[in-house]
Amino acid sequence: MTTQEDAGGLFTPDRVAVVGATDRDGAIGRAIIDNLSDFDNDVIAVNPGRDDVLGYPCYPDLGDAPPVDLAVVVVPPQIVVDAVRDAGQAGVENVVVITAGFSETGGDGADRERDLVAVADDYDINLVGPNSLGLLSTPTGLNATFGPSNALPGNLSFMSQSGAFITAVLDWANDQGIGFKDIASLGNKAVLSETDFMQAWADDPDTNVILGYLEGVDDGREFIDDAREVTQDTPAVVVKSGRTEAGAQAASSHTGTIAGSEAAYEAGFKQAGVVRAENVQELFDFARALDGLPMPNSEDVAVITNAGGPGVMATDAVGDSRLSMASFEDDTIDALQGSMPDEANVYNPVDVIGDAEIDRFRTAIDTVLADEHVGCALVLSAPTAVIDYTELSGVITALQEKHNKPVVTCLMGGERTEQATDVLGDAGIPNYFDPARAIGSLDALAVQREVESRDYQAPTAFDVDRDAARDILEDAADRGATRLGVEAMDLLDAYGIPTPTGDVVDSPDAARRVARDIEGDVVMKIVSPDILHKSDIGGVKVGVETDAVADAYEDLITRATNYQPDATILGIQVQEMVDVDAGTETILGMNRDPQFGPLLLFGLGGIFVEILEDTSVRVAPVSEREAGDMIDDLDSAPLLRGARGRDPADEAAITEAIQRLSQLVTDFPAILELDVNPLLATDDSATALDVQLTIDPDEL
Repeated sequence: MTTQEDAGGLFTPDRVAVVGATDRDGAIGRAIIDNLSDFDNDVIAVNPGRDDVLGYPCYPDLGDAPPVDLAVVVVPPQIVVDAVRDAGQAGVENVVVITAGFSETGGDGADRERDLVAVADDYDINLVGPNSLGLLSTPTGLNATFGPSNALPGNLSFMSQSGAFITAVLDWANDQGIGFKDIASLGNKAVLSETDFMQAWADDPDTNVILGYLEGVDDGREFIDDAREVTQDTPAVVVKSGRTEAGAQAASSHTGTIAGSEAAYEAGFKQAGVVRAENVQELFDFARALDGLPMPNSEDVAVITNAGGPGVMATDAVGDSRLSMASFEDDTIDALQGSMPDEANVYNPVDVIGDAEIDRFRTAIDTVLADEHVGCALVLSAPTAVIDYTELSGVITALQEKHNKPVVTCLMGGERTEQATDVLGDAGIPNYFDPARAIGSLDALAVQREVESRDYQAPTAFDVDRDAARDILEDAADRGATRLGVEAMDLLDAYGIPTPTGDVVDSPDAARRVARDIEGDVVMKIVSPDILHKSDIGGVKVGVETDAVADAYEDLITRATNYQPDATILGIQVQEMVDVDAGTETILGMNRDPQFGPLLLFGLGGIFVEILEDTSVRVAPVSEREAGDMIDDLDSAPLLRGARGRDPADEAAITEAIQRLSQLVTDFPAILELDVNPLLATDDSATALDVQLTIDPDEL
């Protein structure tokens, strides 16, 4: 399902069949029939034991029924596959399987689900579920669910992996006056997934915002690529549960420890252009703003308030967001000084003080919104005896329309805010009690503004020696190795990532020969897949003179053997000595995520990586822009750009190294984890000084 036309029968059927319909009290088949009572088009029942069900005509099977656009299957799990096959043979293109008892139960259920997928594939069926609550679409009154509530009409389309979550959201949304266009319970996502529904709703002119509750995505890379196209025009806001899964998998590298599953979703959603909400409240706060307000022309926000304390709270919230407090033009300040009392604050946040009546609020809001430096605004008011919220809401809606800038409100109070909230809501302006929620919604607008302005680039395809890289990995697999260290430096060379001059040797004489070809002193390191932290055992010698290389070789071998007698010792690396003080130590790594695949990590390196954890993560492959964004993300980026008198690093070289590693780990799924630590960033290069990686030989 890739377009709204493909999905048409799911949400706009002319005839719906309930397979397994019944009039038995308490049965799901009856609940669905009852919920379809408001459907504008035809409903039929399928049940060989009935002539009719609750007044609807009933047929023994779909083959004997008139043509059906959507079949809702609610029969015992053992006969679901047969029922879906019957639907396919009858030419039904869209099927929702309500029945549970499939992969979520394991064993026989998983086998049934595989059979279900095969049948759907054979007949090219758009199949939702199994284990689904059903579908809902308000324009035609379609409620093919067994939930207790229908939805109000609106322009939000919502998908959820949890059916119970949908029922709770509907009950709450009805109370809040929030409406929907379509709702889909994804269930087990055996055939149709979140990506399919996002694509369908992106082509739906009546869907303004796509909402989702997800417990996971099936194919992270596909999700990113498809969602990028969707979110360029249609905002998507998602709550992802299971945030505490980060780090649940054991990992042997720094990257694997830091970049867990949660980091993958955070990076994936960011690259996909999806606005991520932390909780249900944010999901609908963001949705209301994105549904009703224009995009801001900048991230600069103005606050107009009659209450100093809440104004400070709003300012703090701006500091926690990507927004900035707007700096007013001189003309704006002059106009405010000429129209406000002396006690008022005419700078941002504008405090019109507690005795402000409607005209003072109107003047302040109008003046501030006219300022070209203001991209969006929050109007915040505490209740007073001289302000009528309903009248104020009329002023705000008129001025928002006049200036066509996004405005949110925080009219604090209880019952007295209800009528004003309705007036604002009719104009698409959300009202919040908490200033932080109001600012958060403007922040979501700013995120979407950035998403819509993105120019997505294809990853650069560098000229690399892929055959040489494969030979290195296959040689390791042939000797039974799954962990590689500095013996794999040539892997980086093959993909054009600079490394110091050197080689791995297996004798003192060979060590001397390599050292003679290197100008100056050398660094020598134990090469063993079983000894990951070489410096901890004295397995690294720095500044070794050529004449001392042979003795250093013997000493390092002895240290390694004494430390771990059963360790596999491949030899000693003799390497050009690099002045680490001449640059900044960074880390460049990858951890392969089960859903998203290769997850790149870049950050401050050396011994500080696990202490500071100032890192940035992206799903590979990455473009040049995305690689550059990884540098921009770091709090420590100023260190790379010459802070406190340091020489600035060659950002172009770092960006290229990130892209080249991205290409390497994309080309070779056998690489499970990889650390370049440190990647020394100097003013003219980015050089890999050490590497370790884990491979899966079966993937070669």
